[in-house]
Amino acid sequence: MKQRTSAEIRSLFLEFFKEKGHQIEPSVSLVPQNDPTLLWINSGVATLKKYFDGSVVPENPKIVNAQKAIRTNDIENVGFTKRHHTFFEMLGNFSIGDYFKEKAIELAWEFLTDEKWIGFDENLLSVTVHPEDEEAYEIWLNDIQLPKERIIRLEENFWDIGQGPSGPNTEIFYDRGASYGVDTDENELYPGGENERYLEVWNLVFSQFNHNADDTYTPLPKQNIDTGMGLERLVSLIQGANTNFDTDLFTPIIEHISQFTDIRYGEGGITDASYKIIADHIRTVAFAVGDHALPSNEGRGYILRRLIRRSVRYAKNLHIEKPFMYQLVQTVAEIMESYYPEVKQQADHIMNIIQIEEERFMETLQEGMERLKEIINQETKLGKTVIPGEEVFKLYDTFGFPKELTEEHVAEFGFTIDEVGFEREMNKQKERARNARKNTGSMKVQDSVLTNLKEESTFVGYDQASVDSSVLYIMNQAGLAEKAEAGETVSIILKETPFYAESGGQVADEGTLTAPAFKGKVTDVQGAPNGQHIHTVEIEEGTVQTNQEVHAVIQKDLRSKITKNHTATHLLHQALRDVLGEHIHQAGSLVTPYRLRFDFTHFQAVSEAELEKLEQTMNEKIWENLAVTVQEMPQEKAKELGAMALFGEKYGNIVRVVQMENYSIELCGGCHAANSAEIGLFKIVSETGIGAGVRRIEGVTSKEAFELLQGKLSTLNTAAHLLKTTNDNVPERIEIVQDEIKELEKEKEGFQAKLANQETDELIEKVQEVAGVQKLSAEVKIKDMNQLRQMMDQLKQKITSGIILLAAENKGKVLLIAGVSEELVQQGFHAGELISQAAKVCGGGGGGRPDMAQAGGKDPSQIKEALAIVDTYIHEKSKK
Repeated sequence: MKQRTSAEIRSLFLEFFKEKGHQIEPSVSLVPQNDPTLLWINSGVATLKKYFDGSVVPENPKIVNAQKAIRTNDIENVGFTKRHHTFFEMLGNFSIGDYFKEKAIELAWEFLTDEKWIGFDENLLSVTVHPEDEEAYEIWLNDIQLPKERIIRLEENFWDIGQGPSGPNTEIFYDRGASYGVDTDENELYPGGENERYLEVWNLVFSQFNHNADDTYTPLPKQNIDTGMGLERLVSLIQGANTNFDTDLFTPIIEHISQFTDIRYGEGGITDASYKIIADHIRTVAFAVGDHALPSNEGRGYILRRLIRRSVRYAKNLHIEKPFMYQLVQTVAEIMESYYPEVKQQADHIMNIIQIEEERFMETLQEGMERLKEIINQETKLGKTVIPGEEVFKLYDTFGFPKELTEEHVAEFGFTIDEVGFEREMNKQKERARNARKNTGSMKVQDSVLTNLKEESTFVGYDQASVDSSVLYIMNQAGLAEKAEAGETVSIILKETPFYAESGGQVADEGTLTAPAFKGKVTDVQGAPNGQHIHTVEIEEGTVQTNQEVHAVIQKDLRSKITKNHTATHLLHQALRDVLGEHIHQAGSLVTPYRLRFDFTHFQAVSEAELEKLEQTMNEKIWENLAVTVQEMPQEKAKELGAMALFGEKYGNIVRVVQMENYSIELCGGCHAANSAEIGLFKIVSETGIGAGVRRIEGVTSKEAFELLQGKLSTLNTAAHLLKTTNDNVPERIEIVQDEIKELEKEKEGFQAKLANQETDELIEKVQEVAGVQKLSAEVKIKDMNQLRQMMDQLKQKITSGIILLAAENKGKVLLIAGVSEELVQQGFHAGELISQAAKVCGGGGGGRPDMAQAGGKDPSQIKEALAIVDTYIHEKSKK
């Protein structure tokens, strides 16, 4: 077996399967597109669901990929085990209804054992199979000629994630030798058992059943192969490394980390764990940010924030106290550049995001420590030595304090933490996250009707608004049909169609299908698995049947508006990059006849000045009358020209390139205006945040933009009329009115102060003596608590010895305030005690200092009873 680099191993895998007739699918973004069931792309097959469930038929049924992935279900284990990672690469080969078990096993065996490829010693390989999978057992035994003792039957060898494709699997294991365990050392020393000797290399899943909603299993219309082999683990075996962290995927990162500390890697324990945690997490964060995810307090952004903060926490074990992680990005980029050049291309942006996050955490770390001190003091006063789980969780959730950090710190003061309470709060958060996710199955059941429709249908709608065509297929709820009659709503596929099927953010066309004795209204158009357009048609008159000639016409005015808005989104994409920076990437769009929506990655709100510049840039490009040209060319040529791809979309070898002279160039299958001037005018309607690091701009063009401006002008006219001025002078007139209001407010405040003084003088006359103590209790009229406090201050200056209790009704609530002179405080009277008793009568609560306290209540009808409390309070205190 030759020594090879990780880059060579990845390349060998792809090259091997390409030679075997597989199509290489590029690694896609870690951020899932159109899949609400996933937070991250977590496997190679996750990107190919549409092929497995039959919603799309691939160009080639044999596929291979090396897919970057993130799994975060066991973050706590990362760094403390030899092979746990949050970011990893999955090598996989797939068959969509082509070859099955025999070929899959033969290919895997050849790649692993042939000297041209990996060259493992055959005698060191063993396999596991499902006990009932006799076919796989016989292939290993008779075709591969593996000895019986190296074929282990295990019940858990069945791949099943609920409703959808499922089936038995076989796993291949590599024997690392006696130095990793002998029979007397471990109870599970066999392939598939919990041990370090037999290391799983490859998992081959034989997807042959549908797991139905009633938990029964039926054969799939087409059997599939889904395999997965972790690159990190394979590299560790080929490079003879004890752990995945001792390979060329990680050692350069670990060496870079060592430049920030005098504590060396290789000492074991928490030191090595800290190195591994940082090395793993920086790979995850660098790739995720490169795929336009950003740290935040929710969803995938929360995961990134947690990984960065976990790294900073463990960096303290290496005595690293300053932001440093961002500097590791360049090393990650260099290691992965051969297959993932995007990290190096975006290195500056990625480093900037990580540095900002590190610096923010350094600040909140100090704030968290202050809060933790307050909690310790609070619990100490209560005579407790356990920090409540709710507080531990708040420190974790608000300040990013890992539970372990809290636990370590409070131990110095003789405290422990409430583990159960913390876990309860964590579970509540997980439940909230689960509820926020859509309850959608992770993979659909194959639809054999649609996948079996092979006859070609041609889209002619780029150049034609109508066409004479024929009906290829009619489908109703029961399946294929020969005809449909008035009153029915059916799906129809035409030989040729001018109707655009919804895709790339552009909505479907609407229109009509007609024939001499038939009329149907087209309300929606979607893509079929084999690329045909499925028209949803409401039959209004007559009957339609297969092979019938029909006249298909789109609604031209709607299409015209759609093309203007679609071309505007391309202008907007480039304008955003011009105004905000090259880090802007499209994260989704919607193009309708009446409005456009554009989602993009950006880490902060767009300022008013930036929005103005954006609108100005857009309209200048519209008025420049830029010609819109469309060409088809090889994908590589398009990339050389600098064409931007729609976020999350996949493209074939020949792509459609939409270009607006030297300003905008994108890969796009949508419909566009002939030149930018057709857009007429562009206005932004709103700019908002819609998720972690994703912003949304909604806008209008042409007639809708004009109508928006007309509406704003009408509002301005109304304002000018009400202000009795001209449109041009509205701002100046508003300033004058605001100044007048301020003067009136001052006069009002002065008048209220005079009234308050007058009321204070009147209140003095109501002072009474109770048990030898001067007291004043009264209901007053004030506008807020601030005015009530001012009144109390004035009364205390005039009543040098006494107790005062005031109450007021304000917006259906009760405001209360109590004051006690210094002399009486010395005798044991306490304003906080008094106010607490009075507030309770009104259904409220409050407290404060001995000399001054305030409170609130809910029931104004009890104000008189609350004021009467002062007499009782004085009598009780006087007796003591």
